[in-house]
Amino acid sequence: MMLRIKNLESGYGKLRVLKRISMHVDPGEIVTIIGANGAGKTTLLYTIAGMIKASDGEIVLLGDIISNTKPEKIVAAGCSLVPEGRQVFSTLSVHENLILGGYVQYKRQKQDTKKELQKIYDIFPVLKERENQLAGTLSGGEQQMLSMGRSLMAKPKLIMLDEPSTGLAPLIIKNIFQIILQLQQSGNTVLLVEQNAKAALGISDRGYVLETGKIILQGPAEDLLGNRDVQRAYLGRDVAAEGAVCELD
Repeated sequence: MMLRIKNLESGYGKLRVLKRISMHVDPGEIVTIIGANGAGKTTLLYTIAGMIKASDGEIVLLGDIISNTKPEKIVAAGCSLVPEGRQVFSTLSVHENLILGGYVQYKRQKQDTKKELQKIYDIFPVLKERENQLAGTLSGGEQQMLSMGRSLMAKPKLIMLDEPSTGLAPLIIKNIFQIILQLQQSGNTVLLVEQNAKAALGISDRGYVLETGKIILQGPAEDLLGNRDVQRAYLGRDVAAEGAVCELD
């Protein structure tokens, strides 16, 4: 099992956001978490990444307990987060952002970053074209690609993405989801939090529905797409007529 979470609780100060969350992600899967704003989706990813302290429960990555481990150690263990809103280093170049993403692996293994950089440029050719450009001058879609590429420089086995389609044009969103499929085909495991439930479940193996800090539904992505409650709450009333699966061909 790539990731196993058991009875996880966390939040901010005295505010408990996650309430006994249990879930898992198997190697090679794309697993999507959907839910309304405030459901706890980002809190869950940040707790896994070590940026928010868990108050109870257990997080296991590849057999090792990582609950409340420092974020840099979790990255070194093979789990990277692509945060919502891109959060690139705007005053640094594309190249410098990517080099920083690979720092943990370089520090551990003293490996040359050139090979990893080339892999990123193969996935995101536009980043090669913008290599010396300041990250803050990129378009929203390009910044999202840079944020993903920066996380991939750490050579993660599990990559977590928080709302990668936020604020992007439909054509760019389609491209981002195609890239997520490419990551899976290249051997990555993906945990995806996404408001665009139709598109996310359309490329996923399984999904979880989070509501007020609790998992209320889980199962194969196709089953969730066909669930009437999920359709009404997250996919829109006319989803059945429109077709539930996002077309990426």
